[in-house]
Amino acid sequence: MALLDFLKKKEPPKASLAKGGEIEKAKKSEKKSEEISVKKTDKGAKRTLTPSESEEKKVSPSKIKSTRFSYEAIKQPHISEKASYLAEKGQYIFEISPNYNKNEIKKAVEGIYGVDVLSVNMIKIPAKKRRLGRTEGFRKAYKKAVVTIKEGQKIEIL
Repeated sequence: MALLDFLKKKEPPKASLAKGGEIEKAKKSEKKSEEISVKKTDKGAKRTLTPSESEEKKVSPSKIKSTRFSYEAIKQPHISEKASYLAEKGQYIFEISPNYNKNEIKKAVEGIYGVDVLSVNMIKIPAKKRRLGRTEGFRKAYKKAVVTIKEGQKIEIL
C-alpha cells in the first residue's frame, strides 16, 4: 500500500536525529519544557497545567451520553390502548429504526429520558397487504421495542 502512504500523516524520521539515541534525548527535553510553568504578575503567581494534568481532568467518552445517537435510534413512542396499560406497569413501547439492537436502544432511552432501563424486548411488525379498489399495495413494515424501566421511574410521553 505504498501508494496510499501520504494519507497516514506520519513524519519521516530525520537522519540527523536518528543516530546515537538523540531522538530520546530530544523527547525528554520537550517533556521537561512542558513542566508546570509559573508566571509572575502583579497580582501573584498563576499556575498553568501540563498536558498530563489537563488530560486527567477530562471525562472519559464512555461516561458522556450522546444525544445525537439517541434520537436516531428511536423514531417515536407507539401510542395505543395496550401501550397505555403497559405504561402503568413501567413498560413503554417505542417505534425504532430497524438497524439498531437491544443494547443501542437501551442506551438511547437512557440518554433521552434519563431513566434506568432493565430490559428491552423487540418486535418486528411485517408489511401487510392493503387494497383500495383495484389498486393493491402494502402497508409499511416497522419495528418496535418494549422497554421496561426501573420501578418508581416514569416517562412522560403524552
